[in-house]
Amino acid sequence: MKYLIPFAMLALLASCTPAKQSADPAAEAKIREVLARQQDAWNAGDLDLFMEGYWKSDSLQFIGSSIRYGWQQTLDNYKKNYATRELMGRLQFDIWQIVPLASDAYLLTGKYTLFRESDQPSGPFTLIFKKKNNEWVIVYDHTS
Repeated sequence: MKYLIPFAMLALLASCTPAKQSADPAAEAKIREVLARQQDAWNAGDLDLFMEGYWKSDSLQFIGSSIRYGWQQTLDNYKKNYATRELMGRLQFDIWQIVPLASDAYLLTGKYTLFRESDQPSGPFTLIFKKKNNEWVIVYDHTS
C-alpha cells in the first residue's frame, strides 16, 4: 500500500502533462509569410498593410513601452510613433524560433532591427500566432 500512493501520484502527474505538439511545416511557412509581408509593408511605408498581420480585434494585446489592447489602438500608436519614413527606417526581422503551442497556435521569438540614418534600434520580440478564419494572425505581441 505504501508504494501504491506514490505510484498513483506519478501516474496522475503524467496524465496531466500536455502532449508535445509537433510542428506543422505548412503552418510555419504561413507564419513566416506573415512576417515577410509585414516587413515588406513596413519598408514600403504602409502601416495599414503592415497591420494586416495582426488579429483585427479589441482583444489583440501589444506590449511595448506600455500594454495596449486592440487592433485600432495598436495601429494608431504605430502611426503616432512612426509618422515619417525617416522614423520608420528599414525593418529587418530575424526569426529565432517557432514553437507549436497547439494545432492552431504558435509561439515565435525573434529580433527586429530598424535601420535609420540616425540610429539602429533593435530588440527581441515574442509573438503568439493563432489561426483565425483560416488565416494565421498575431494575437499577442511583446516587443522590447
